[in-house]
Amino acid sequence: MELIRKQVRMNQMGKTVTDQFMIGGDYNVPDAKSDVGRVLSGEGSLRIEETRRVENYLRVTGKLNFKVLYVTDSGDPRPGALEGMIPFEEMVYMEEENGEGEDIVQVQRVECGVSLIHSRKLAVKALAEMTVHTEQITEKQVTLDVDGEEGIYLKKCPVELLQLFTAKRDIYRIKEEIKIPGTKENIGTLLWTEVSSRKMDTRLVQDAMLINGELQIFVLYESQEGKTDWVEQTVPYEGRIECAGAEEGMYHHVYDRLDDISVEVRMDEDGEMRALGIEAALQVRLFVYGEEKLEILEDAYSLDKKCVLETEEVVVEELLMQNHSKSKITERLSLPELEDEILQVCHSSADLQIEKMEVQDGGILAEGILNVSFLYVKANDEVPFGVWKGMVPFSAMLECREGSSDMKYDVTYAVEQLAVDLAGNDEVEIKAVVAFRSFMRKAEKIQMVTEAALVDYEKEERMNQPGIVGYIVKDGDDLWSLAKKYSTTEESILLNNELLSKELKTGDKILIFRESLSIL
Repeated sequence: MELIRKQVRMNQMGKTVTDQFMIGGDYNVPDAKSDVGRVLSGEGSLRIEETRRVENYLRVTGKLNFKVLYVTDSGDPRPGALEGMIPFEEMVYMEEENGEGEDIVQVQRVECGVSLIHSRKLAVKALAEMTVHTEQITEKQVTLDVDGEEGIYLKKCPVELLQLFTAKRDIYRIKEEIKIPGTKENIGTLLWTEVSSRKMDTRLVQDAMLINGELQIFVLYESQEGKTDWVEQTVPYEGRIECAGAEEGMYHHVYDRLDDISVEVRMDEDGEMRALGIEAALQVRLFVYGEEKLEILEDAYSLDKKCVLETEEVVVEELLMQNHSKSKITERLSLPELEDEILQVCHSSADLQIEKMEVQDGGILAEGILNVSFLYVKANDEVPFGVWKGMVPFSAMLECREGSSDMKYDVTYAVEQLAVDLAGNDEVEIKAVVAFRSFMRKAEKIQMVTEAALVDYEKEERMNQPGIVGYIVKDGDDLWSLAKKYSTTEESILLNNELLSKELKTGDKILIFRESLSIL
């Protein structure tokens, strides 16, 4: 008996391990930089350069890239900035020794602090958190039917199978240019730059994925006359990543990261330094899925011969929901320590720190902290700028009506909009919009036929089969199992007992005739 099979592809993920570690070291201020009088802010980001398995550990190496905004130690205090890097090596314990598949490292957050040792030396400390898991694209065969056999009764399980169409990594290069407003001074020296991706959206079309979003750009600079000024603008971008075979009706999930950011001063058409060139690499990890309705073969039998089956439990995935949602965060904070100190908020930034994700009735509850910082102009001319950092708690429900505790989900998130406004002498109002992209699916366990053969009954075995059975339905009985056990058909049992539905009730009394001896 020949089975008809179909090959399906799935993305198999291993257990996720969360690792926290410290990176630190002293940093000497370069000779070209002014003495540091006071540190205003320090920021850091991790760059993963290499991963390698060492027995039960994953060796992760890379660099902590940091930048520092400070006030110079001089008779005329002014803002200054410097950048540096500290190499790191971290050994992450993995339960699976030399697990199969690709090791995926994702940086979740970096909390960087910079303190002053003396005017020419800084102490840099960072708490980093990253998650590690394995991903492996597997192919498995599912049995759909039996070929070339008559008189075989088949039991099939209908599924809407979610299978992986393709998985790929790609880089989209962003190159944009902006011009500073006419009210601003010509740019002399860049002090501090910050570029972040906002409102990124993706869409599948034929053979490609379209990307569009915005770059939020902030630049603090010193003019050619030595004055401190700043520019903040938003510039849209759009692009295309090739993905052969992709179609508009397919599903996809994207992990993205903005990397290799560069901001440089350029001349405008009048030959003045009033333009900024921005370049960045959008690192993309793309998974494209297709959904197909199939009927998987669970069981089979014949009335004339013994059907010898081998079965195994297989796990397939069905899509529950692909959900793009947004959550608003509004908070009014009283900051008495800043009373009569803030003249103007120059720039604000935020990142999201997820503390917990929990499946509940109706979806996934995400809870965490919005880490907010803003740069402001101070009334004190001796220290012209200040930085405030704080936290705002938040929670959001990512809706999924069919959610269950064993469902699988991939969730990415980003701060899409942020505004920090003065609401009084010692109050600020924080408004933010957080975007979540969720891909939720459930695992379906099915007992599937893997091998099947027809053999003749032994003569005594056939004779010992009862011709008529009076049967009282027990809890858990179903029509298919009774028909197979007593060598008849579901239709015969329904007809002989004048039943209108295949649903049997515990305690029902029915007659079952072996098909070849049926007298009705």
